[in-house]
Amino acid sequence: MSVETATAAPATLPILYRDERLVVVDKPSGLLVHRSPIDRHETRFALQLLRDQLGQRVYTIHRLDKGTSGVLAFGLDPATARDYAALFAQRVVSKTYVALVRGWPEDEGMIDRPLTAVEDERIGSQVAAPRESLTGFRRIATFELPVCVDRYPTSRYALVELTPHTGRRHQLRRHLAGASHPIVGDSTYGKGRHNRLFRELFGVQRMLLACTRLEFPALAPASAALRIEAPLAAEFVALLDRLGAEHAAHPLSPSSP
Repeated sequence: MSVETATAAPATLPILYRDERLVVVDKPSGLLVHRSPIDRHETRFALQLLRDQLGQRVYTIHRLDKGTSGVLAFGLDPATARDYAALFAQRVVSKTYVALVRGWPEDEGMIDRPLTAVEDERIGSQVAAPRESLTGFRRIATFELPVCVDRYPTSRYALVELTPHTGRRHQLRRHLAGASHPIVGDSTYGKGRHNRLFRELFGVQRMLLACTRLEFPALAPASAALRIEAPLAAEFVALLDRLGAEHAAHPLSPSSP
């Protein structure tokens, strides 16, 4: 059974929420939010697709990396985009992600590691002094494959829930890589041997990171708080179903590899 991801951009984006000011979509993996010099060859973007889909201009509020799927919000006017972007800057938007990572992290914890700003996708192209960066994590499930990739006779992976408390670029990917639990499929910060293993065994062609929930506080006394969720993409679910059926495991001890 293969769980490959289609690389072609969809004709339309699933709309998770819409009102007179805000529209929230479910972005697939492999789609840029907007035009970027990093991927000059790309011709389709979430911003463009949604504009054509709605027949009106939309304005970015935040961004997801190209390989990340899930909840992505746009303003329907410039003022709304500024208001909601300010909520992100004030750290009052609750963000929840799910990722499949190498190794078995602790049951839960906080990664507190300052990060320098990253100018682009090239590791090492960094500017300015490190800034406070916090990521909470909770382990959801563990898996063990009977394949030797590193120095151990088997290869262990975990599904984790992530809650970034700051918004540094590539924060989740860099924090997990720095904690020796890189995200599977991350070609920039991950480990090529594990990425290749998942391509060869399961047909995985994407980074296994998804934004599954955004929670916005009320913008004004007369408005309501918003909680918007996106299901995991079908190929992500198919992989987890297969891992759970064939390779579910339980930690043996804190010192296990």
